[in-house]
Amino acid sequence: MEEKTTLLDELAIDRTLARISHEIIEHHKKLSNVVLVGILTRGYPLAKRIQQNIEQFVNERLEVGKLDITFYRDDLSKLGDMPILNNPVLDFDVEEKDVILVDDVIFTGRTARAAIEAILKKGRPKTIQLACLIDRGHRELPIKPDYVGKNIPTSLDEIVKVSLVESDGVNKVGLYRR
Repeated sequence: MEEKTTLLDELAIDRTLARISHEIIEHHKKLSNVVLVGILTRGYPLAKRIQQNIEQFVNERLEVGKLDITFYRDDLSKLGDMPILNNPVLDFDVEEKDVILVDDVIFTGRTARAAIEAILKKGRPKTIQLACLIDRGHRELPIKPDYVGKNIPTSLDEIVKVSLVESDGVNKVGLYRR
């Protein structure tokens, strides 16, 4: 894979997450009912960073959970005989909560659909919203994020790769050729 360009460096990622955090604060008059759910793998560390920002900005600590959507994917049969499950269960109740799903990149919308299905299996939230660091377009389902860090029009032969220090040792978003 050949990198075409760096879309966001570490400072830009921090600024973008700060802006998303402020938008969440502005949208929710009562943060005590808001929970963040990070979609594994990179959505969870992004959700933790948003949690830290919100706590720093308004001194309110939101619950953060992680969600493995493996068994909710519509392409499960293509993943192999025994997909590995990484902590699928949220350790808090979503009933009547304002759930904000957090992911790194929204592309077709299928990951978000699977996450919504997984959340609904856990309970009936008051609302479900979606926050993404990057929206690259090419939706196959009618899903639109509520909070977007950056819109990046891409072609289908390009890949947007988010690297985070928690999983990759570096904070960077790059655009690559297949």
